Amino acid sequence: MADESSGIDRSKPSIARVYDYLLGGKDNFPVDREIGDFFLRDLPGSVAIAFANRRALVRAVGAMADDGIRQFIDMGSGLPTADNVHQVAQRHAPDAHVVYVDNDPMVLAHGRALLATDERTAVVQADLRAPETIRQHPEVRRLIDFDRPVGVLFSAVLHHLNDDERPADVVRWWADRVAPGSLVYVSHFRSGANEETRLAEQKLQGSLGRGRWRTDEELLGLFGGLELLEPGLEFCSSWRPDPGDGDTGDLTVWERLISCGLARRN
Repeated sequence: MADESSGIDRSKPSIARVYDYLLGGKDNFPVDREIGDFFLRDLPGSVAIAFANRRALVRAVGAMADDGIRQFIDMGSGLPTADNVHQVAQRHAPDAHVVYVDNDPMVLAHGRALLATDERTAVVQADLRAPETIRQHPEVRRLIDFDRPVGVLFSAVLHHLNDDERPADVVRWWADRVAPGSLVYVSHFRSGANEETRLAEQKLQGSLGRGRWRTDEELLGLFGGLELLEPGLEFCSSWRPDPGDGDTGDLTVWERLISCGLARRN
């Protein structure tokens, strides 16, 4: 049944709500939990993908802020959780501006409630595949100055674009329109050419109609002509680990199924 006041359809699963459920959140419905429970029950250990991705995102935002970025666009941001992008960015740079973008009306509703008193942060409902609409959105125009470097985040979202939706072109569109010195972060499901990859991809495609595990070569292709910064494309759990994280060399099979990288637009 659809909630007509919000546009939320409780009968259809949502990528944002499934992810929320896997991270231990409560903003999800039975149809989302059915998918999440498959991963928790039938693919034990797979939730490590979600946690590894989230921790890497926090480190990436901190690295971007430390490199001088003061404005961020988070594409496919998902539902609010601990250590949201604006919170991390503003810990490093209190004057940082953040725009969250997601096509899920539930994200819009929760984001607006969370950010009601924060004039430096906004959430907009838009489709990743319509970048010009995002760029021209009044809240984006209010908070983001495209004549200055921008941090563009594609955290665990491009793998929800199928091949015919040309995810590399989406990254390139933004890379061509941000100022030199801008940084682009991508995290993405990484194909392990194994049974875990096959089963996980089969479940997401069967339930959501999207969800692609891509090879290292395909992931590197997402960065196009951008300068990929050290340490290059790396497993999320191993990407610029915090000193207190300990040894990250002995990763589980699941932690090896999501990688990330940070690149500069010169």
